[in-house]
Amino acid sequence: MQASIHQAAKALLLLTLITVIAPSAAFAQTAEGASTLHYFGAAIGAGIAVIGAGMGIGKLTSAAVESIARQPQAAREITAAFQLPLFLLEGVAVIALGVAFVVIFVK
Repeated sequence: MQASIHQAAKALLLLTLITVIAPSAAFAQTAEGASTLHYFGAAIGAGIAVIGAGMGIGKLTSAAVESIARQPQAAREITAAFQLPLFLLEGVAVIALGVAFVVIFVK
């Protein structure tokens, strides 16, 4: 319980730090006079998407491994049912990273 409270406190501190830094990033300008806020948004969006996909993959894998440990004879069926959602979650992370790169590199 204490570890989760410490993790939540660290996440809240990071969010507060980002909130404090974000206005300066919003008003920062390049030589052409364009805003650089899209870099910040792309980084935050890609990070959130990848963290969410990682958490989903972790929960899915944990449940599959526990199921196989309880019923080893059903390992083949559990693995087959496990693969499609796993690939879909990985696809979400890859698409999110692709969108972030497009936001960063396409003007």
